[in-house]
Amino acid sequence: EAPDYLRELIRETRALTDKHFGVGIVLSFPHKENLKAVLDEKVAVLQVSWGDFPKELVSEAHRAGVKVIHQVGCIEDAKKAKCAGVDAIIVQGHEAGGHVLGQDGLISLLPRVVNLVSDCDIPVIAAGGIVDARGYVAALVLGARGVCLGTRFLATLESFAHPHYKQKLIESDKTEFTNIFGRSRWPGAPQRVLQTPFFNEWRHLPEHENEENQPVIGLSIIHGVPKEVRRFAGTVPNSTTTGNVDCMAMYAGEAVGLINEILPAGEVVKSLVEEAQHIIQQKFSHD
Repeated sequence: EAPDYLRELIRETRALTDKHFGVGIVLSFPHKENLKAVLDEKVAVLQVSWGDFPKELVSEAHRAGVKVIHQVGCIEDAKKAKCAGVDAIIVQGHEAGGHVLGQDGLISLLPRVVNLVSDCDIPVIAAGGIVDARGYVAALVLGARGVCLGTRFLATLESFAHPHYKQKLIESDKTEFTNIFGRSRWPGAPQRVLQTPFFNEWRHLPEHENEENQPVIGLSIIHGVPKEVRRFAGTVPNSTTTGNVDCMAMYAGEAVGLINEILPAGEVVKSLVEEAQHIIQQKFSHD
């Protein structure tokens, strides 16, 4: 945990914009102090994932004026989120990049969650394998009220990803679901990564191997603190990273092959909305 650093980031962000923004917390790791920082700072939105966030904590967030979005990867977790009274649910399909919560594809899981919350006003947001307006419209047709994009925003000018990582995103079209990265720090959390030459060489890493007994291949500043990056660590290269970036984990969703240029984030959003409107008018308008 790094609550002081988190408070600093929240305040720096507030100095840059008067718009609402959120903070994400991964519940698999210690998070009590980080959660307190989010609620004390009264951030607009708290996104939680990889664990339970019971009704008591949702109510505590609401008392602080913070809305709660829970990301889930299966119908069972969606049921828990509904019972907890969250403000929205992100449904992550197996197509997503990075650490993937469930085994269900978005096209089958999303409508099930939409049906689950049809008796209450909990918006459902789709995530996993969506990088353009076609995926956006498809998610809307399946009942989503919005979409959550990850890989597409990694390949933007503003992204904190390492420039070489960004270049790999626009050059690559293959991903793999694996568990060779970060086994020690986050066991039982498989991830979807780019099929880089390094990954293809080590894809059958024996189960007893992990990053703890591996050589240091680079350095990164994480949460404001310099950290060594060992081979097979789950740490992706960011803009501060030095060392053998080619041998580091590079998370990406299945639709990475549809990304062919690095754009400003605002342009990604603008084209997503405008092209979605065009598709809807062209395909679904009968006027």
